[in-house]
Amino acid sequence: MKAGREATRVVRLPRAIVNRILGHVQADARREVCGLLGARGGEVCGWYPVRNIAGDAARRFEMDPREQIAALRRMRERGETLFAIYHSHPAAPARPSASDLAEAAYPEALYLIVSLDTKGVLEMRAYRIAAAEVVEVALEL
Repeated sequence: MKAGREATRVVRLPRAIVNRILGHVQADARREVCGLLGARGGEVCGWYPVRNIAGDAARRFEMDPREQIAALRRMRERGETLFAIYHSHPAAPARPSASDLAEAAYPEALYLIVSLDTKGVLEMRAYRIAAAEVVEVALEL
């Protein structure tokens, strides 16, 4: 895994979207939660939580296929494109796990990971994952 390269640009997330993600994560702090973000013209504008149906939801996530398809359909109807996939790590750092890397299927999407494994502070980090190469992307919140 290559994580040392510098991000070529800073990704800006609107505070309202960040607050929704963090609220979603905190509402179910023992399980990994997940969802999608949509963008129009490169600007993030849509938040789509998707139910995690993984058997071991405390340590991995698997999006409900019906909800994921419905979210992608709503994005299309609103003129949005998939911008990011987010999920939480209840007891691990905000870095891609081995299963995150193995299951990353959208190289055009940003991967956001929120860690609850900190004392009183939520940590959110962003990555580009393509062909098992990982590059951290700077976030502006």
